[in-house]
Order: sequence, then structure tokens, then C-alpha cells
Amino acid sequence: MKISQLAKLSGVPSKTIRYYEEISLVPNAARNSSGYREYGQVDVDRLAFIRRCRELQIPIEQIKKLVQVRMDEKAPCKEVDILITQQLERVQHTISELAILEETLITLAHSCKNDIVGECEILNRLQHDIEQ
Repeated sequence: MKISQLAKLSGVPSKTIRYYEEISLVPNAARNSSGYREYGQVDVDRLAFIRRCRELQIPIEQIKKLVQVRMDEKAPCKEVDILITQQLERVQHTISELAILEETLITLAHSCKNDIVGECEILNRLQHDIEQ
């Protein structure tokens, strides 16, 4: 199949597929006599796996490791467990930071009762210190 069909079946845009080849996340495709890339079902499956990893915001370098580990079905999955646990910790840290950001924005949103910009408490707090 051609790259456009692969993109449709895997849910990964053609441009991204080419990028993944460029950074060696996926192997370079075989070329037919006309020079077009040719793909098979294994490529669809690999890209769907990568797409799902990206949806989970797993970094590319870790996806590379997951792709490699996945190729040896008899290998222990300890490395997979570690990578997923690390990603969970990153997400939990981000959630914590977002909660702090939310509280700050709530404080700002409720800090101004004035009607003109010159007396806007939100702008004043942003310029000086949000905690005023």
C-alpha cells in the first residue's frame, strides 16, 4: 500500500510517517520500481501503536524503546513497566502544576470588581505579584 493509504488506516498523517522514518522510529519503507514507498499491515500496526503512545504523551525516545522491546515477545516486560511508570509520574507532576495554575487563575478571575482598565485589579496583580 502507498503512504496515503497507510496514513488513513493508521490514523497517522503522511508527513508524520515520513518524519518517523527520518528519526528512525519506524524503518525506512521499501520502494517499488517507481520509487514510491510501499507498506504492509505490519506498518499499520506499528504506526497505530506509536500513535497511541503519542496520545499518552510518551516521549519519542521512550517510544523507540517500547517499539524495540515489543519486537521480542518473549522478553520480560520490566522495561515496559518502568517506562509506563515514569510516564505516569510525569503526568501526575503536570496535573499538580496545573492545579496550582488553576488556583492562581481562579484568584485572578475573582480579584477585580472594577469597570475600567486603569483600576483593573487583575492587571495590577499581573504586573506586581499575584498574591497581593
